[in-house]
Amino acid sequence: MKRLLSGNEAIARAAWEAGAVVGAGYPGTPSTEILEEFAPYPDVYAEWSPNEKVALDVAIGSAIAGRRAFATMKHVGLNVAMDSFWSVSMTGVEAGLVVVSADDPSLHSSQNEQDNRFIARWARVPCLDPADSQDSHDFMVAAFDLSERFDTPVLLRPTTRVCHTSSPVEVGEIRNRRPVPDTYVRNLAKYDMAPANARARRPVIEHRVEALADYAETSPLNRAEMRGTRLGIITSGVAYAYAREVFPDASTLKLGMVYPLPRKLIADFAAQVDTVIVLEELDPFVEDQVRLMGIRLHEPPTPPTYPHTKSIFPLMGELDPAVVRRSAVAAGLLEAPALIGAATTANGSGNGVAGSGIPYAAGGTSPSFRTLPLTPVEVAPRPPVLCPGCPHRSSFYVLHKLGVTVNGDIGCYTLGMAKPLDALHTAGCMGASIAVAHGGAVAGDPGRHVAVIGDSTFFHSGIPALLNVLYNRSNVVTIIMDNRITGMTGHQENPGTGHTLQRQETVEVDIEGVVRSLGFPQDKVRTIKSYDVKALEKQLKTWLKEDGPAVLITQEECALLPTAKATYLPLAVTDACNGCTICFRIGCPAILQSDELDERTQRPLALIDQVMCTGCEICAQVCPRDAILFREQVAHV
Repeated sequence: MKRLLSGNEAIARAAWEAGAVVGAGYPGTPSTEILEEFAPYPDVYAEWSPNEKVALDVAIGSAIAGRRAFATMKHVGLNVAMDSFWSVSMTGVEAGLVVVSADDPSLHSSQNEQDNRFIARWARVPCLDPADSQDSHDFMVAAFDLSERFDTPVLLRPTTRVCHTSSPVEVGEIRNRRPVPDTYVRNLAKYDMAPANARARRPVIEHRVEALADYAETSPLNRAEMRGTRLGIITSGVAYAYAREVFPDASTLKLGMVYPLPRKLIADFAAQVDTVIVLEELDPFVEDQVRLMGIRLHEPPTPPTYPHTKSIFPLMGELDPAVVRRSAVAAGLLEAPALIGAATTANGSGNGVAGSGIPYAAGGTSPSFRTLPLTPVEVAPRPPVLCPGCPHRSSFYVLHKLGVTVNGDIGCYTLGMAKPLDALHTAGCMGASIAVAHGGAVAGDPGRHVAVIGDSTFFHSGIPALLNVLYNRSNVVTIIMDNRITGMTGHQENPGTGHTLQRQETVEVDIEGVVRSLGFPQDKVRTIKSYDVKALEKQLKTWLKEDGPAVLITQEECALLPTAKATYLPLAVTDACNGCTICFRIGCPAILQSDELDERTQRPLALIDQVMCTGCEICAQVCPRDAILFREQVAHV
């Protein structure tokens, strides 16, 4: 049966078909939907864990207990889980264990562009690189089998384009699940990584890599597709699709298993073609290894701009057919496409790859390129901005007004750096804000440091950092911005929401209670409604005059939650507005500059977009002339 599935949906489906009973993860684009899709399947357990390390440990525990399991995360999440990832590489598993780590070329929703194929090689863990939704499905099923056959975790590495693009997938039904073991395995030599046991396991994983490399030579995950002998492309992941589109008559070696590489298969493929290139996204992971095998690759007329060995295609960012084609033209592999009305053949005779003397196939002809002339289109700029009604806006407005140094991390509140709020000065990674602020304080910075962190991020990795601030008595004020959900990745549950991923009611962890339990003084912890601008400013001014750590919890649900949307009541501007511009400083997209000017100042008057406005009242609170009606006033107009 065929179904139209995204890569993430296909992975979830395959996990169920493969008999996985446990899935755990932390939401992060582009991997989030995998667990959301897996959770509704029958007879499975799925959870959002506080962070990626916990998620992987949960999956490891299930695998050791004899039940297939997987953990999901984005590429940077694997950094958080690295200790566990390396440990389970050393121990191996009882039942299949798959780690799904979704890379994000072009940094669509990430703070870096790391290539996790290197992490797989570093940890001696096999890595599968799907090219589309069908691969995502098939490779996930294969990953569980590989895991059990070779006693290893397996890294499945989809990328953003694969995760979020839909294509037809041949799906199956659930296999026979592994029976629940009668007893929990107790094998100290394998699962207790005390130094003596770990030293004994060290050679085991090297032998495992050798066995995996032998398997890779004949694995159906890797396949050579011979179409001609003039040009051969070694490729993997979504780059395979671009190779097929841009070089339709070239032979391809599609590597589904990118670690360990099938050295003999690669050498045999290269021996059958006149010219070899490697087409892959991001780092020259495959290309470097192919060069080290002594295989000569096509060299472009000019050396690469950056000092690396990736010689033809860009080192950074996502590839697409246009990028691949431009790079191929620059490398002398293709001729530049002609404008519409003219068909271009390779060298004027209809044979060969343009400009290179390489025909597409023996006796064949190159395709004709027909390209529409491009007309530049002016697109209105859309700078990143907090949503209308965002409960974080008031805090950043106050922090900007107070002029303090603000350290942040990853979440919706990262947008506090955008003008006109301009109130966030660092943003590193999950949970970094508190420790970075502490570092600035103990380094002797004379200014006060304020750390901002979201509720989900606080549970993820903020608690140890806050404990460190308290223990070492640093002069940091921490603002925990509790919008009652994991907002940035699309409203996933977390320990503070009262529900699990599978919509079961559970304990709603009280953030203020957690903070107080660490030992903060009674007068140094307070929860304030996020929209109360005056209360926020008053409390922060008080604490900034005093020494010692303090914690302010701002609480209001995300304005995009259904319960919040049900209460929307747009505000309105009255004739009292004189264009003072103060309301513009909160950076709300619902507040516009009208075409009407104040007679005296000649400044544009404010105008509220009735479609976008949620009625949060932040603008009404900051207006010095009471020119913006509050909700109660609007309701009576």
